[in-house]
Amino acid sequence: MALLTMKELLEAGVHFGHRTRKWNPKMRPFIYMERKGIHIIDLTKTLEMFERAYHFVREQAAQGKGILFVGTKRQVQAIVEEEAKRCGGHWVNRRWVGGTLTNFEVIRRRILHMLELERNFAEGKYERLPIKERLRLEKELVRLRKNFEGLRNMDRLPGVVFVIDPTVEIHAVREANAMRIPIVAICDTDADPDLIDYPIPGNDDAIKSTRLITARIADAVIEGREGLQVTETPVERPTGMPTPEMIAVDEEHLMEMMEKYEEKE
Repeated sequence: MALLTMKELLEAGVHFGHRTRKWNPKMRPFIYMERKGIHIIDLTKTLEMFERAYHFVREQAAQGKGILFVGTKRQVQAIVEEEAKRCGGHWVNRRWVGGTLTNFEVIRRRILHMLELERNFAEGKYERLPIKERLRLEKELVRLRKNFEGLRNMDRLPGVVFVIDPTVEIHAVREANAMRIPIVAICDTDADPDLIDYPIPGNDDAIKSTRLITARIADAVIEGREGLQVTETPVERPTGMPTPEMIAVDEEHLMEMMEKYEEKE
């Protein structure tokens, strides 16, 4: 079974890049064409690069390494948290705190302080404090949760960082590179793929597109942790049945398909 299909990518609008004036020339190898002032991403390259990234993430998860999902844009915040929780990963979906990776010991102390505040509130240890002091601690806990909720279980640096839009999350990308942590990222036509170990060319703004790819990366983590082995089982064909040939899709047919899905959007 294919990890992703061309039909799924088209339906999710993964092929729509940014306007041509916003492009990064380093993304040229992943661009199929320009249409109405918008770059169209080559989905054959997306499939190829996604499969490479999927297998890498699965291997890392099978070795017990953690994965950190990063996406702070409003439209992807819920997706990042949902998929990270589903696969048992960590996430940052509000604000990237400087030093999250490069100064992890300090960040971990802040996380432990957050956990201590939660425990003390749950046990009622602050009930006898003056109201002003208790309100101060409550505000501090709210602030800590906003920044570190998705990192509460991260007691060591992750083995992989998955990023939605490395242009927006440039600080996370720089820290991961500084710590030599492999990065898997959805790279739109304005991204710099040279900063990413496993770039996945695709629309990093649309909800359908980001949800599709993020969910499949989460699947890779789950599969790796369960120790599943994907084996290709050949389909037995009745004797005498000819093997179907690959059908070439010309540019005109591809444009018709894209217009069809544009109308749906």
